[in-house]
Order: sequence, then C-alpha cells, then structure tokens
Amino acid sequence: MQILIKLLAVVCLIGALNWGLVGFFGFDLIAALFGPMTLISRLIYSLVGISAILLIVLSIKQYKQLSID
Repeated sequence: MQILIKLLAVVCLIGALNWGLVGFFGFDLIAALFGPMTLISRLIYSLVGISAILLIVLSIKQYKQLSID
C-alpha cells in the first residue's frame, strides 16, 4: 500500500509541477514533450487526475481509521 501511495504522490507532483509551469510561464511541459492533446498527453493528464482522486480517497480512509483508534 505504501508503494501505491508513493507512486500516486509522484504522479500528482508531476501534474502539479506541470500546472505550475503553465501558470507561471504559460508553458505546458506535457504538451511540449508529447504534443498538444495527443493520446499519450491525454493519458498522462488522466493518470494525474485519477491519482489525485485516489490520494483523496486514501487520505479520507486513513483519517477515519485514525479517528476510530
């Protein structure tokens, strides 16, 4: 489980760094590397979103377990 959480965190960090580049410099690294809205770019964006959702769910689950203990 810890490996999964670390993997999800890394994917979310990659997405966060990409959004930081977009916000500060108007530069989309994923689009620059793989092309704008190509299949692989869309897969990467989707993985970042799914990773964020899973991290939220796992965080809530862990919080509830800590509250019960």
